[in-house]
Amino acid sequence: MKKEIWFGLTILIGVVIGVFVLMPAPSQMTNGHLGLLMLGLIVVAIMMGFPTAFTLMGMGMMFAWLAFRSQNPDLAVQQTLDLMVQRAYSVMSNDVLISIPLFVFMGYLVERANLIEKLFKSLHLAMARVPGSLAVATVITCAVFATATGIVGAVVTLMGLLAMPAMLKAGYSTRLAAGAITAGGCLGILIPPSVLLIVYGATAGVSVVKLYAGAFFPGIMLAGLYVGYIIIVAKLKPSLAPPLSEEDRKVALPPYAEKISTTFSNNVLRGLVGSLNGSLKLNVPNRTILTQLFVALLPALVFTMAMGLTYRMVTAPVEVVSSDVVEMGTGFSDEASQTESGGLQEPPAEAGKPDAATSATAEPEKPAAAVAAPAPAAPVAESKPASAEQASAERVPAPMGWWITFGLGAAALAVFYAIFTFARLEIFKMLLESFFPLAMLILAVLGTIVFGLATPTEAAAMGSMGGLILAAAYRRLNIGVVRESVYLTAKTSAMVCWLFVGSSIFSAAFALLGGQELINQWVLSMDLTPVQFMLLAQAIIFLLGWPLEWTEIIVIFMPIFIPLLPHFNIDPLFFGLLVALNLQTAFLSPPVAMAAFYLKGVSPPHVTLNQIFLGMLPFMAIQVFALAMLYIFPAIGLWLPSVLYK
Repeated sequence: MKKEIWFGLTILIGVVIGVFVLMPAPSQMTNGHLGLLMLGLIVVAIMMGFPTAFTLMGMGMMFAWLAFRSQNPDLAVQQTLDLMVQRAYSVMSNDVLISIPLFVFMGYLVERANLIEKLFKSLHLAMARVPGSLAVATVITCAVFATATGIVGAVVTLMGLLAMPAMLKAGYSTRLAAGAITAGGCLGILIPPSVLLIVYGATAGVSVVKLYAGAFFPGIMLAGLYVGYIIIVAKLKPSLAPPLSEEDRKVALPPYAEKISTTFSNNVLRGLVGSLNGSLKLNVPNRTILTQLFVALLPALVFTMAMGLTYRMVTAPVEVVSSDVVEMGTGFSDEASQTESGGLQEPPAEAGKPDAATSATAEPEKPAAAVAAPAPAAPVAESKPASAEQASAERVPAPMGWWITFGLGAAALAVFYAIFTFARLEIFKMLLESFFPLAMLILAVLGTIVFGLATPTEAAAMGSMGGLILAAAYRRLNIGVVRESVYLTAKTSAMVCWLFVGSSIFSAAFALLGGQELINQWVLSMDLTPVQFMLLAQAIIFLLGWPLEWTEIIVIFMPIFIPLLPHFNIDPLFFGLLVALNLQTAFLSPPVAMAAFYLKGVSPPHVTLNQIFLGMLPFMAIQVFALAMLYIFPAIGLWLPSVLYK
């Protein structure tokens, strides 16, 4: 620990020296320089261990009082207190922040449903033949569980208890095991539903729904890069990730499966279908065989239902609008078209009752028969809906893409059932118990948000209900679990909301002193191109990830970068995706790499902190590579929002 402490103190001293060297003499200091001094002091105070939220509030109020005092000393105290009340109320009235406690509550409930052990075991058996299968299963388990909970500390701690001993026992390198656990556990701050994206959206004024849609593919890309790196390392250096032994790959079969596989066939479909007639000889009830057959046919049933629904969608008849229906605001009906256009028209006068306004004009009043003149055209209009009805009854042919998908899916199912043994059926049932409930919960929450069926707050409420149902289904729901989850949710939500109040006061004081304007002038005077500005901003965020956590970076420094984006014509949505991907390093970069400390707390004594740090370095390099990929190919993050929200 001494090296880490000295490293942290060195950074702290460097920040202090830099602040005083860059500041002008006291006689030449302006309010803008006071703002920069406030920015440097807040970093020093946080690194010294002061509570972030209350440090932001206290320093913001002190410097706001200095700003108001320079304008009107008599009203400085009142204006400072008014600013505090207004900023606190603006945070309280922010609807987006309501989703934070709901998502956090869902995460704590899912964590206490004890799914992670079953999930890790089933994935590790399903991927037994993949090089580095334990580490690959660890990353995928972390990604799924981190997506469901969003709580980095909980995921890293639980996976450290489960996966770390298993990988060390199997002969895995300590560095590779530590890197897989810490990198996989941090995916929850990027993959939706992520609290980080909610905080950024509330800070930058960007739609959380679009952020969720945009972060989906970058998160999958990063997890895929982790898995690819582990497989390559295990293939090139098997000593770092030895393959599992046959004993570890073996799956215990229930008695009925042993009988069927030895008597009829080890293939699930052939064995179960053949055993229906011979169930008496095997002493296996038909009900058991039919139940297992239904479970085995679930992939085919789901595929058939999905293709059937998509077929109805892609072949839906084109609705033909009849000619007598006019789009709102673009014209009038046939009757109105016979009258003079332009301006508002008076209703036609009734027969025998001339309109006063019409009689006052120079033109003579039109007879009532002229108004009713379009009546003979009614039969023509009636024949058009009939032709439209006939056209709508005909379905359009399915596009070639649907048939290609159907063919590939059918071929994959044929291969799947050809190699579907009873051992794989047991693994499939384990996945049904652990992976699919979590996947359904995640897809339900994300699907309702991304497709516009619900707001993030409404989806978070449904996710909390889903967490309660999951905990009840696994018989883990009791008063103690609910009480602890509610307490931890209130604690986390209070921390985030007070952080928002403090950052709001701090940013207001920073703007009052002119610090934001001074930074804007400095950046604009450098005459940077958009690419250079983006590289500078991401480099600063990357370096800030060393001493600070992502919450502090978002609430303190994003209000500084966001006003500069319009000048460089940078989309705040794209910038937010880059920041979210970049802030993965906040949990993997020393000296404040919280994931390393979480893992160290539950690792065996011989696993040192330096080994964990060294194991995280390759995954940090992968994050930098993923960041470059997202910048070079922005469609990775912007394609899905552009398709869903045109």
